[in-house]
Amino acid sequence: MKPKKTILCVDDNEQALSIRKIMLETRGYRVVACNNGDAALEIFRRGGIDLVLTDLIMPGIDGSRLIEEVKMLSPQTPAVLISGRVKIYERETLADLFLPKGMYEPADLLEKIRLLLVRKRGPKRPVELPVRPAARATVA
Repeated sequence: MKPKKTILCVDDNEQALSIRKIMLETRGYRVVACNNGDAALEIFRRGGIDLVLTDLIMPGIDGSRLIEEVKMLSPQTPAVLISGRVKIYERETLADLFLPKGMYEPADLLEKIRLLLVRKRGPKRPVELPVRPAARATVA
């Protein structure tokens, strides 16, 4: 039996978060639900997340910033950004996929997630921030 893929699902709207969580779990995914970007980033750093699915507009770290942080830690982890404000997407984002709320069918979302997960997986272990080596002075 294949291990379940783990999706970090982030939305400050508890109802939308619950609906997405149930939809993904019924398709065999393991879902870690989170209602803010700060907690989501902490969970992602622990490792084991295969895909991030986040709302754009949230208090604190918004979805776009969350995806930036995720991509700095693990560039290969797929990220999906969902928003009810299509105009906001015009600014640059590192999301692999943008979906306007209410403009997609659940089956479309599930298929897009499946395809993104086939491409690449995220970190298996906790992610440590890279340490930059100190500049070395050379004596001539």
